[in-house]
Amino acid sequence: MRKRTRSILEELNNIHRKDNSNEFIQTTGTNIIESAINLLGKIYDTYPQDQALDLERRFLNSIRNSNPRKFSTGVEKIKESQKNDS
Repeated sequence: MRKRTRSILEELNNIHRKDNSNEFIQTTGTNIIESAINLLGKIYDTYPQDQALDLERRFLNSIRNSNPRKFSTGVEKIKESQKNDS
């Protein structure tokens, strides 16, 4: 019978499962929140105030409603308006 060896990815997945899931949730949540803060900062640096407020609202609603299309739609609207203005 051939001995089965595990890949590094399988090993890492097994380590994660053995860890405390509370720690995983805390770390992942913190990373996501920091990324969201950075994204919102970039939005406000990139777009005028009214467009940035609209995108922030869409971003938060997308998270609340588990629907990323709402945010994507807002970005697409801005891209189209910039394209039409040119």
